[in-house]
Amino acid sequence: MSETLPFRPYAPGSQPALDTPAYVGTRLRHPKQAPVKIAQSITELSGPRFSPTAFAPLADMTRGAQGAAIGERIIIAGRITDEDGRPVPHSMIEIWQANAAGRYDHPNDSHDAPLDPNFHGAGRVFSDAEGNWQVLTIKPGAYPWPNHVNAWRPNHVHFSLFGPAFATRLVTQMYFPGDPLLEYDPVFNGIPDAAARNRLIAAFDPQITRPDFALGYRFDIVLRGRGATPMEA
Repeated sequence: MSETLPFRPYAPGSQPALDTPAYVGTRLRHPKQAPVKIAQSITELSGPRFSPTAFAPLADMTRGAQGAAIGERIIIAGRITDEDGRPVPHSMIEIWQANAAGRYDHPNDSHDAPLDPNFHGAGRVFSDAEGNWQVLTIKPGAYPWPNHVNAWRPNHVHFSLFGPAFATRLVTQMYFPGDPLLEYDPVFNGIPDAAARNRLIAAFDPQITRPDFALGYRFDIVLRGRGATPMEA
């Protein structure tokens, strides 16, 4: 039997604060009073079970009913591990993002950038027995948002990870190397620790890149511990 290692708490500043003044949206989202602990029922603790049979994977986001999506094809691949480097297998990963012009296929997005009828910005994959996963998508564009004057979100992709139950869902964002907007983004900079922030930036990987087809980026995700990937609270 393998040794059970003690839980290593998050390093101070490695996760975003609930109240980040520069990120205006947190003023309304963060709780103003101490949380009330509610006992979880068997429903929250044991289900549902997410599987490719019940939730069909969509690992290629670049093709719609009428043809190929517009924009730069990219491959994003990575591995999910726990704080001790052990793989987290069979986890459902949901992906959502803006299109190449920086617009979400959602009725609440009023940005006047064009929609792409062949790109809906939503995908779903499952990690394999070794925690590996991969998705083919379009590099998202930057877009304006009403946080402050001349505010633009950097290119980014959202990831939602599910464990064996609803209560185990985690959400994070992935950014791209060399993006000049990162310096000005209050969401990215809402993580005080620079090393933790940089864990959200994918790395260009020639091993993932497919010749004459798409650039590849590696985005590994670590759950819990001092080297954990920052998650949205």
